[in-house]
Amino acid sequence: MTSPTSAADAFLGQDPVPFYVDGQWTTGKHGNTIEVLRPSTGKLLATISSGDADDIDNAVRAARQAFPSWAARSTRDRVVLLHRWADAIEKHQDTLATIESRDIGKPLAEALEFDVLFSAEGIRYFADVADHVDPRELVAVRGIEAEQRFLPRGVCGFIIPWNAPGSLMVWGTAPALAGGNTVVVKAPELAPMSCLFLCKLAEEVGIPAGVINVVPGFGETAGAALAGHPDIDYISFTGSPRTGMQVAIAAAGNFVPSKMELGGKGAAIVMPDVDVAATAEKLSLAVVRNAGQTCCTATRWLVQESIYDEFVDAAINKLTSVHMGADDDPNTVLGALISNGQRKRVEHYLQRGQDTGATALLDGGPTAVQGLEGGFFVSPVLLTGDTTNVCAQEEIFGPVAYVMPFKNDDDAIAIANDSRYGLANSVWSQDLPHARAVAAQLHAGNSWINAHNVFAYGLPYGGIGMSGWGGGVNSVKTYLDYLRPLTIARPL
Repeated sequence: MTSPTSAADAFLGQDPVPFYVDGQWTTGKHGNTIEVLRPSTGKLLATISSGDADDIDNAVRAARQAFPSWAARSTRDRVVLLHRWADAIEKHQDTLATIESRDIGKPLAEALEFDVLFSAEGIRYFADVADHVDPRELVAVRGIEAEQRFLPRGVCGFIIPWNAPGSLMVWGTAPALAGGNTVVVKAPELAPMSCLFLCKLAEEVGIPAGVINVVPGFGETAGAALAGHPDIDYISFTGSPRTGMQVAIAAAGNFVPSKMELGGKGAAIVMPDVDVAATAEKLSLAVVRNAGQTCCTATRWLVQESIYDEFVDAAINKLTSVHMGADDDPNTVLGALISNGQRKRVEHYLQRGQDTGATALLDGGPTAVQGLEGGFFVSPVLLTGDTTNVCAQEEIFGPVAYVMPFKNDDDAIAIANDSRYGLANSVWSQDLPHARAVAAQLHAGNSWINAHNVFAYGLPYGGIGMSGWGGGVNSVKTYLDYLRPLTIARPL
């Protein structure tokens, strides 16, 4: 029996790794390739075939041809195939986790828990939602016999980011597929491997050709081609606000509706009645999870002034104790950033922030790890300063937190809401009615209490403002996003 490591090696060792269109493993029409580096070492992980506009066009054509028969299948048939896909993910969980961990740089255990097992759970959730949501709703109108039906949109496009590609591909495609749509995924050029392996598993369980198509490539070629394609019916983008705006404009040119899951600058409001050490530990672990490359994580810490010094000391103690290391080291808590470019971006923000008045309470930054000198590591940073500092306002996407004291509730709420983003905040207090009252006044799509990064299937999650629009992810509303309403009426 092949070990998970050997299976991962074999998949990554293809030269180049092909992509998946119309049920076939193929290489790009123009023969382009991309070298994917392993963040922990900076060395070559795999060489992949890179797609461009022609390959995206082929993928959209395949999805369009596959759509009528996939949509015509009974919901039960689609549900069975999706459950088999989830079964295959669980069967090959260690191989998929190894691939995702190597590709992103995150600890293996983290990749297994979130990127693999949580993804399988997500496929099952949306399959079951499709099985239970009535696609026909009667409408009560005087003198008219009326109903509204919910039908699949058609071909849905997805542009997936590199920070959690496997799980984010599932979060989008699972509800779309369950609803009877076919999909085209532009996988991220920095970390495409889990998206491609998911295709392998879908193929093995019998999901028909053309239903799932995945093309890795660069944003300016493959991504732009998908966003502006005239024959898609819906597009979902996850990534930065700047690129999201470009995708939305391109889609709007063809009157294609879009869903935007964008960045964040989450605030955690820490009240004076908390267990200071425990709260500091939880927020410290949140900001180093996935090396800080998580859009909804808490990077602004607003701490009531009476416990501010105690909290800062506890956070520094925790942040300096986290083990930084390779993706396959079981002791690793903080892995590498995705690329040297991302590490330079973090370094640039730190320099800009300190040049304009921020103070480093914990002066981390780009770091060499013994034995992994080529890896893209950044040690934790804790800054403080004015609420308008660039590091308090813009998404850095690294293990960097910005801590600020506040006087009272009104002060904390004002600081938290002083942001163009609106994704996820949290309130920490033992007084739950008080915490709920503050949470309800925060300008965001999500307000969590005594925790941060709270995900569960059935729990709505989405953003406002520069954090995006659409039905979010992980709930029944997400499933309904991929259906179009049709009203049928007859005067009596």
